[in-house]
Amino acid sequence: MSSQVRLRLLPRARCMFDEPVQVKVAGLRSRQVVTVRARSTDEKGVVFSSSATYRADGGGEVDLERDPSLTGSYTGVEPMGLLWSMRPDALHKMFQRTKSLNPHVVKFSVHEEDGRMLAEATNERLLIGDGVSRHTVKEGNIWGVLFTPPGEGPFPAVLDLYTFSGGLSEKRASLLAGRGFVVLTVALFGHDDMAKNIKEVHLDYFEEAIEFLKKQDKVGSRGVGVISLSKSGDLALSIASYLPGVEATVWINGCSANTLLPLYYKKRQILPALMIDLSKIIPTESGASNCKNVLHNPLAEENKATLVPVEQAEGRFLFVASEDDLNWDSKAYMDMLVERLQRHGKDNFESVCYPGAGHYLGPPYGPYCPSSFHGVVGRPVLLGGEPRSHAAAEVHLWKKIQGFLKTHLCCDAPQVKAKL
Repeated sequence: MSSQVRLRLLPRARCMFDEPVQVKVAGLRSRQVVTVRARSTDEKGVVFSSSATYRADGGGEVDLERDPSLTGSYTGVEPMGLLWSMRPDALHKMFQRTKSLNPHVVKFSVHEEDGRMLAEATNERLLIGDGVSRHTVKEGNIWGVLFTPPGEGPFPAVLDLYTFSGGLSEKRASLLAGRGFVVLTVALFGHDDMAKNIKEVHLDYFEEAIEFLKKQDKVGSRGVGVISLSKSGDLALSIASYLPGVEATVWINGCSANTLLPLYYKKRQILPALMIDLSKIIPTESGASNCKNVLHNPLAEENKATLVPVEQAEGRFLFVASEDDLNWDSKAYMDMLVERLQRHGKDNFESVCYPGAGHYLGPPYGPYCPSSFHGVVGRPVLLGGEPRSHAAAEVHLWKKIQGFLKTHLCCDAPQVKAKL
């Protein structure tokens, strides 16, 4: 390495996962061409990497906030491009960082044209902020993790239904807690033994989770918020439509009907399942399949009973759809929800569409995922999206979600409540 070349990460090398970082290189020769690389390993051991070529200015400096990438994983001025453009070293792998205590560690390095390393620096991107408490919850039927912000509160309460192959991901919940929310993230189908043998979903499970959340000592909101993604989107709609006390619901790339498994409440089926037609799967040369149209049409007469009666909901909705979602037709399902609410004279919603974005919209600055293995389909599937557009959508949406939840989850004065 060159002792003269310096690679700096500003304002600091240790930051939150959802915070931008400025990458700067100094000490180069005037107009020198170098390649800046990023490399990280996820919790499954999959290596992700990216690279971009830059030309230094007259003073021998490169600033990713100012300078365009000439070639590489992306081109043009993209300050966080090295992060969102990272690709796995194997096909159809989604970046997995589901445990909040494990930071996203990224190794940045600068290389001459012959490949010799000139400088390096490590960016530690934390999923859980200073003072945020984390408690594993295994109480009654609840299987999840509770995150509580530092300070006395009161704070708004959010139930996070993050879909991750049916399992539990803490990333979004822990980051939201760092933004001032008490967040309980739960496995959609309970503990592992329940999930393996699942044949039906019970709203009672989510009702129990909401009641647990509302009892936490720092919670000040009268009701709770619910945030979802993919399959959990239709569950969030049902929670808002059938259960009391849900003031704000974020639906991201879900369906307008109850999908895959029948839904029960108080031991009675309330919604049958909208099923999939595997013959509509379209294989591609990449080895991943296009599944955008595999669900049966929920508006067909024989399937209308699967539609969630969202007009029953008292709270507010934020509908989010990626227009290039190839997992399923999220934009069409969002249009169905909007039309249904308007037909019933309801205006308790807002919606946003993202052209060029794919299925998995999460907190910003993680590696974009174009395809991954799908547990229901049993093979890799295309998720859609164009990397640059998808990354920009995640930045915009993350701020919008926080504003929506803070606006509609009203907090009262602090109350004395049972501690965990």
